[in-house]
Amino acid sequence: MNTKTCVVIGAGYAGIHAVKEIRKLFGDQAGSHPLRLVLIDRNPYHLRKVLLFRPVVADEDIRVPLTALFPDGVELVQGTVTKIRSAERKLAYRDASGAELEIDYDLLVVAAGSVVREPSPAQGGIALASLAHARRIRSAWLANLERAKAETDPDERARLMRVAIAGAGISGMETAAELAHHGRKDAERLGLDPRDVSVELYNAHWRLFLDGPAKVGQKLEHCLREQGVDVLHEKRVVKEIDGVLTLKGGDERRVGLCIWTLGLAPNPMLRALGLPVTAEGGAVVDASYRVKDMPGVYAIGDCARIVAPGGQADGMTCKEAIPQAARLAKVLLADLEGRQAPVHESYMKTFCIGLGPDKGLTWVNKWGLDLVITGKLGWKIKTYTWEMASMLAK
Repeated sequence: MNTKTCVVIGAGYAGIHAVKEIRKLFGDQAGSHPLRLVLIDRNPYHLRKVLLFRPVVADEDIRVPLTALFPDGVELVQGTVTKIRSAERKLAYRDASGAELEIDYDLLVVAAGSVVREPSPAQGGIALASLAHARRIRSAWLANLERAKAETDPDERARLMRVAIAGAGISGMETAAELAHHGRKDAERLGLDPRDVSVELYNAHWRLFLDGPAKVGQKLEHCLREQGVDVLHEKRVVKEIDGVLTLKGGDERRVGLCIWTLGLAPNPMLRALGLPVTAEGGAVVDASYRVKDMPGVYAIGDCARIVAPGGQADGMTCKEAIPQAARLAKVLLADLEGRQAPVHESYMKTFCIGLGPDKGLTWVNKWGLDLVITGKLGWKIKTYTWEMASMLAK
């Protein structure tokens, strides 16, 4: 039997788990379904994107070399995909040297992930959108502390040590909690009073965590305040220019740094690749992850609009991408064998949120019951999910 070529686009959470699951399932079926498995990404590493706040507060590398995840059995290609010609089953890409190349495929998995939403440049501040952005935020914060150390005007010193987090989703909460803890450590190390560090979390909505019940949002707020974060509701940040934060309605606040944490959007490269997308930019797929009108092409993870037969849409989290990847491998095998493929099932409602070192919150809703775990155990659960998502859990 001829060897089939399966190409996976993207080394994010969905992509690496797709490779893992396809390799495992087809490895068990190697006699009847020999498979050449290719993973292509513009970087030679997997970026642990959910940990972008870590380089903000410490010199931590959140990259995992793809050769460490897949030392053998997978072809690793560093390149930027430029076009999918589905009628010919060809993938065009530009490699690291700039050369234009092609790969023939039999099966193609688009796991291009998401991008962090950014404000316009005129709105100022720094979005926590990439590793480079995180390092820029870290540099700006440390520079502010150095200036505060030499500042004689108490009002200006207070401004320099005040950080605004604009956007109170999970990324905003986790960034605020980590910065409240580590920012005070930074201040103390430089001889400043750590109590002068002010971290303000601006929430455009009336409470935190609209994905769950109000009591969980209240618990999150209590934990954040214990960590030293000032949570401000119904306060939408419009811009930050020259240290002046402007809110919708015109109120102003002097700050030393504004960090935007505005959530995720499907990778805009999908349109350029020629995939059909929804108004929000997610790839249009059926219940078995097949891309509409593109035979042999599948999409999972943040870049796809995935809806269960019952109508519930998956969110953009790694906890949903992992079971999608496992089911996708079974879909690919079923489609090759010409039999009924499995269909998507929504993951149970659960969220794990980090709230600073050794603190976290896990919420699970099952059978109409809410289970909330906080403190060190909540942190351990969250840490395990981070490790599992990047295939580092032991």
